[in-house]
Amino acid sequence: MTVLPDDGLALAAEFSDATREQWQHLVAGVLRKSGKEVEGTAAEDALSTLLEDGLRVRPLYAADDTAPEPGFPGFAPFVRGSRPEGNTQGGWDVRQRHTAADGPTVLADLENGVTSLWLVVGEGGIPTASLGSVLDGVYLDLAPVVLEAGHEVEDAADELLRLYAERGVANEAARGNLGADPLGLEARTGQASDFAPAARLARRCAEEYPGLRALTVDALPYHEAGGSAAQELGCSLATGVAYLRQLTDAGLSVEQACGQLEFRYAATADQFLTIAKLRAARRLWARVAEVSGASGAGAQIQHVVTSPVMMTRRDPWVNMLRTTIATLAAGVGGADSVTVLPFDHALGLPDAFARRIARNTSTILIEESHLSRVIDPAGGSWYVERLTDELAEAGWEFFRTIERAGGQAAALRSGTIRDRLAETWSARSTKLAKRREPITGVSEFPHLTENPVVREPAPEPPSGGLPRVRRDDAYEVLRARSDAHLAATGTRPRIFLSAIGPAAAHTARSTFAANFFQAGGIEPVTEGTFEESGASEACLCSSDALYEEQAAARAQELRASGAGHVFLAGRPAEYAGVDAFVFAGCDAVAVLSATLDRMGVS
Repeated sequence: MTVLPDDGLALAAEFSDATREQWQHLVAGVLRKSGKEVEGTAAEDALSTLLEDGLRVRPLYAADDTAPEPGFPGFAPFVRGSRPEGNTQGGWDVRQRHTAADGPTVLADLENGVTSLWLVVGEGGIPTASLGSVLDGVYLDLAPVVLEAGHEVEDAADELLRLYAERGVANEAARGNLGADPLGLEARTGQASDFAPAARLARRCAEEYPGLRALTVDALPYHEAGGSAAQELGCSLATGVAYLRQLTDAGLSVEQACGQLEFRYAATADQFLTIAKLRAARRLWARVAEVSGASGAGAQIQHVVTSPVMMTRRDPWVNMLRTTIATLAAGVGGADSVTVLPFDHALGLPDAFARRIARNTSTILIEESHLSRVIDPAGGSWYVERLTDELAEAGWEFFRTIERAGGQAAALRSGTIRDRLAETWSARSTKLAKRREPITGVSEFPHLTENPVVREPAPEPPSGGLPRVRRDDAYEVLRARSDAHLAATGTRPRIFLSAIGPAAAHTARSTFAANFFQAGGIEPVTEGTFEESGASEACLCSSDALYEEQAAARAQELRASGAGHVFLAGRPAEYAGVDAFVFAGCDAVAVLSATLDRMGVS
């Protein structure tokens, strides 16, 4: 314990220590003014935020919000990092992903901040025979290579190992991962995969290539299917356990089997949940290693990828902000390697500018923000420690659910995992549709006149298994309908915003309504008369007081002018002539879809 010197300043000495009960009482007083009669813990609960997996973020965390002892960095249970030094020795490994590449592109990445390569090989990626030309000029003893080759994993691995030998790379200098992931491939394709190639590669790496791993435990298929953080953790644990069983059956020791696994997780713009997820993942895997008899090999190696689910196709420039926050969270959470997906990832193959921004995101956080100078920056935060513990419990429970279903393979084939992920995504889709989870540039502050970002199509990834979802899916359907209407008619569908009273009375709701309808590709018109607007529907915008006085009359005027449907921006109430209401928390997707239907926008 640090003892502060007695400098004669007794700051706040005249004040008694505040208690949690006093704080709750003050909160209750504030809530009472808004009509909520609550006391004690109920007052605190009223300000809490419910997350997926039954987790709850509370408004206040203090020393009494206990969590298990996280240990020390580099030691079990590895909550504080897999290595004692964390990322302080130069930062995390900056890993760039390539689905289509040539030698100059790869070299440009390596010469400008990238420290390892993630190559998608085979179906939906780089031809296996082209590995040599893609890696032409790359110092393979300095730049680790990670493969993702699906069904062609053994052929791709053989080709990479051949290149090592051909270019004089010593076996002990080879670094990276051969990328065998039969259960991850089954999750992607729906086709059962043979584990034998993975076992052969693992034995070969364990015997000949001490710095090379053979298997990836990829949790992205479950994240991309709409899974929660706890479901992502549970699936990764179940997959890792399945691989330990297979590898030990194939003759490897438990320590050797653990040493052949690298785990891949998604990082989202929910920075604290991402930080907690990575810390919880290490704790959970340490427990698996311990009960398997390999506690000394329980340090989970983590490759973290910025979430494809959060990437938007509209206003993709905002993706730069999302990936920056996600990368920060990955670094703070202790990731060993980080892949920042380019901002145009959802649109096709990234261009040179997008790849540059992606790799520079890590560089700025490491070199300019000095994020890697501190070991476990989140350690000691009552909020993070508590969230890590709660998420670990939820992840372990989902892991047990999978094990009770017969393990990861059985749970995939029975549909158990698909159904559970679908339930989670359905609940989240409702929040997205109601804009309870806003998407900047899509459901909030959309920009109808933006110039579209066009990219060369990317190779089609494997499919047939779990779905791939994005947060903007429902809104993208609406915007695509609007785009088609614009292409066919020269104009977008329009709605007339009829303001009542002075600007002070209507501006807030006029702005709300404009953003609301633009999220569905409907252009708001605020100038002139309804007849001049070219719209077929209208929306009243004003204050509640003026609605009481004038809404009914204005609605009748609009109907007389030809408006087939009249909205009112505000909470539902009885106003003659008003057909529907738009307000915070209404199902925006349903309202906008029905509006486009009435407007004849197919």
